[in-house]
Amino acid sequence: MADKSPRIVVIGRPNVGKSTLFNRLVGRRVALIADLPGLTRDAQEASARLRGRDVTLVDTAGLEEAAPETLAGRMRAGAESAVAGADLVLLVVDARAGITPADAHFAAWLRRQGRPILLVANKAEGRSGGAEAMDAYRLGLGAPIAVSAEHGEGIADLMGHIAEALPDGPDGAGGEGGDAPAALPLRLAILGRPNAGKSTLINRLLGTARQLTGPEPGLTRDAIRIPLPDAGGAIELIDTAGLRRRARIEAPVEKLAASAAIAALRRSDVVALVIDAALGLHDQDLQIARLAEQEGRAVVIVLNKWDALSAPEATRRAIADRLETSLAQLRGIATVPLSAATGSGMARLLPAVRRAHEIWSRRIGTSDINRWLEAALARNPPPLLDGRRLKLRYATQASARPPTLVLFGGRADRLPDSYRRYLVNSLREAFDLPGTPIRIDLRPTRNPYEDSKRER
Repeated sequence: MADKSPRIVVIGRPNVGKSTLFNRLVGRRVALIADLPGLTRDAQEASARLRGRDVTLVDTAGLEEAAPETLAGRMRAGAESAVAGADLVLLVVDARAGITPADAHFAAWLRRQGRPILLVANKAEGRSGGAEAMDAYRLGLGAPIAVSAEHGEGIADLMGHIAEALPDGPDGAGGEGGDAPAALPLRLAILGRPNAGKSTLINRLLGTARQLTGPEPGLTRDAIRIPLPDAGGAIELIDTAGLRRRARIEAPVEKLAASAAIAALRRSDVVALVIDAALGLHDQDLQIARLAEQEGRAVVIVLNKWDALSAPEATRRAIADRLETSLAQLRGIATVPLSAATGSGMARLLPAVRRAHEIWSRRIGTSDINRWLEAALARNPPPLLDGRRLKLRYATQASARPPTLVLFGGRADRLPDSYRRYLVNSLREAFDLPGTPIRIDLRPTRNPYEDSKRER
């Protein structure tokens, strides 16, 4: 019987990391990889399971302009043939190298093929890599998905985008029996310092003693993934080890547990940061929240053991003031006071999580964004640089999860951080985006004549 699984074809010019990405998605080393262009010549296929869907991944030779009778020309013809039979195409570009004329040429060709496309900006390590990846936006294929196939960064997000972009199964079904494809679960990571009550919270959510609890800190070591059926939609809970200050992490097992917790954070959509309200908000709690913000994850603060407080209102004010001054990049973050031990206040938690997820996933129309930008610039014009005022011309939302805007304008990349923060706060207020990370990438408008000189 013929394989009916969707075919996902990975294409791009040579040495952008297609085979490394292919191996990462397959979950094992299938294609040869090395820092040599042209190592892949024939299309390589492998089966994989991505977010509950069986798929066939196809690695292809690098796309090059060459005469049809040459080896490079025949390799390109093989890649084009693979695209013709694809259900989804991943066009891979090199974020570090930037967009080349070859990338632009093949992106224009790919748009004419009528296939669903995801634009993947590889080699985008760290936060600077994410900014570099935004250069791929000008290919006109939608928002680039920043990943580092070599280091595994962004792969979980890419898998989510792939699952959303795949067609339904045979006869419109997403699985056996003709059922519609199940929605991807909301991935909720439970983080906090040791003994804040994370496992007790999960047991309360599940209604059973699923996780080991007790007064001894460090009972949880690995990141445990647990499905949570809910009327509002499926949720995948991720219980993690307590995160302590790095200087206090000594035992090898504890180091592994901390690494697993951070990896779980990166795989999550929303982070529930559990705080022992009786002990108040510590610097380590803020460090965990900042890490979640840096990774672009939505955050909800869980004030656990609320029933043990003698002065809850004073504690609430003190925590709110500390969050306002020390976590301004997540201004308006939701806080949920509760007691995991008794169940008091638990009914407020999942609605707050779903609200945070909705804000984190929100998309804003381009016309609305530019009306906001015009008003923000009129209210507080950009500063002068070398006696000339910076000009921000237009903006668009490059992606959600978290909301990411690209602002274009002359010398936009020289905009001071203070003005960028003003724009973030203005955007947060204008579009009701409390407590979620917001990214603004600045792209200078380029002189095409200067670009052509550089390319020569």
